[in-house]
Amino acid sequence: MKLEGSCHCGAVHFSLESDTPYPYQRCYCSICRKTQGGGGYAINLGGDFSTLRVRGRNAISIYHARMKEAGDKRARRSTAERHFCSKCGSALWLYSPEWPDLVHPFASAIDTPLPAPPERTHLLLDSKAPWVEVEKKKKDKSFRHFPQESLLEWHQRLGFAKR
Repeated sequence: MKLEGSCHCGAVHFSLESDTPYPYQRCYCSICRKTQGGGGYAINLGGDFSTLRVRGRNAISIYHARMKEAGDKRARRSTAERHFCSKCGSALWLYSPEWPDLVHPFASAIDTPLPAPPERTHLLLDSKAPWVEVEKKKKDKSFRHFPQESLLEWHQRLGFAKR
């Protein structure tokens, strides 16, 4: 499926191909929540990095989160690149060199109508802010940490992925 997205002010527009376009995975970690999850979570989609086309690259800033595990003396810099519009602050996509073939656009930046997921996955609930209420439906799954099932595996299990 071709996805098209943009920032709020219109300085950045992008498109990419996705075999995993269902916005089913809600991440409650502090990084996602604070960088683009106004409701207490963020939703990332999956896409093919080689198909990413961008207009307005000069308006993009990249943020590398600082991560500190319990017991660590110092925070470390994440290798993941969170791309934002430097003019309006809209979160656009995440790219990680650990998975160079993938890009993860934030569902909130996608302008293409997305398919409604029949179930959701709530993850990293151990990082959820106390004020956040998890709106879990009957078929939804919840995880304190990361689930074993990937974005692609979820789409495959439900018959939504082409590969």
